[in-house]
Amino acid sequence: MANLIVRNIDEKIVNALKARAGQYGRSAEAEHRRILESALLKPKKKSFTEALKSIPNTGTDSDFERINDDGDRDVFN
Repeated sequence: MANLIVRNIDEKIVNALKARAGQYGRSAEAEHRRILESALLKPKKKSFTEALKSIPNTGTDSDFERINDDGDRDVFN
């Protein structure tokens, strides 16, 4: 494993890191590692195309016909 030294960090950031680490029962160093891992190695977001492809097939076009107030149906082809 490599070591990482971060210099010239504002004291407010250090205090916030320590406070956050304390909330989760971790050391500041462990919290720092978790934040870096989350920010840099989190899963890639899906593209719009991938998101659309993941939508399950929910029915046929006729399931989504719109019935107008006059009783006529609009068919989308």
